Amino acid sequence: MATRARIQDVAAVDRQWIERFSDAMWMEHGLSRNTLSSYQNDLAGLALWLNRQNKHLDSVQRADILSYLASIVKLGNKPRSTARLLSSLRRFYQYLIGQSIIEHDPVAEIETPKLGRPLPKTLTEEEVERLLNAPDPEILEGLRDRVMLEVLYATGLRVSELVSLSVDQVNRRQGLVRVTGKGNKERLVPLGEESLAWLDQYLESCRQDLVRHGHTDALFPTRRGAAMTRQAFWYLLKRYARLAGIEKPMSPHTLRHAFATHLLNHGADLRVVQMLLGHSDLSTTQIYTHIARERLKTLHEQHHPRG
Repeated sequence: MATRARIQDVAAVDRQWIERFSDAMWMEHGLSRNTLSSYQNDLAGLALWLNRQNKHLDSVQRADILSYLASIVKLGNKPRSTARLLSSLRRFYQYLIGQSIIEHDPVAEIETPKLGRPLPKTLTEEEVERLLNAPDPEILEGLRDRVMLEVLYATGLRVSELVSLSVDQVNRRQGLVRVTGKGNKERLVPLGEESLAWLDQYLESCRQDLVRHGHTDALFPTRRGAAMTRQAFWYLLKRYARLAGIEKPMSPHTLRHAFATHLLNHGADLRVVQMLLGHSDLSTTQIYTHIARERLKTLHEQHHPRG
């Protein structure tokens, strides 16, 4: 049911509070239409449930909130959805307190469900090899695409960093690429022998033909002579994944995840991986240690006689 229709079904007193709260959030915090719609939908769901108990949003107790949460969890609400709902309710009841409508927040002492951080999807080393071999290097775009995949896997760049690379960011003599990441922070990332060999071949025999009809310093231009977009590269990646027979969900970030995971699987130091990825916080990189541990557990189960 659409949010607007759902709000119309709640009692007039609750509808009034939802509308006043939404107006305040828009005026004071400039929240987006989608965020406001989510808040409204969450509050309307609670209001409809309360109506059956002859209660309203401005008169609930902690026990009412707990009962409502139990009812939606029983219907299959996931922890992440429940956590988002609690966030909406907290903001609403803090608003009511600020308006001196209620004195005590019924959500204040309710704990948010613990969310396990989802592990990023990655590829095996064999799948990466199949993906890298999918483009045809005998044609201009095929060689360019092979080099893009090689560079992405060799460096772990974000796709935005890859497509924005210019020729002068590559130091072929030293085998390094100078990357401008988030917050305009620069880092130097090694290319590796295989990636550098493909890049040398591409720059010496292919790139100039691609920019013949345009003027760009982009390292990986299109035939129109303009820099490739993130969306265009995503389309290419998905096409090559199909050619390689890879059925896993694919995104440009998948190769970044594979880069980090495979480094750790082969004994790389976590802080080195952090520097290469351009993470400002080590905790962001630590998620890859979980993937590596899962890989070790799988290998143990497969090959140990008592696994």
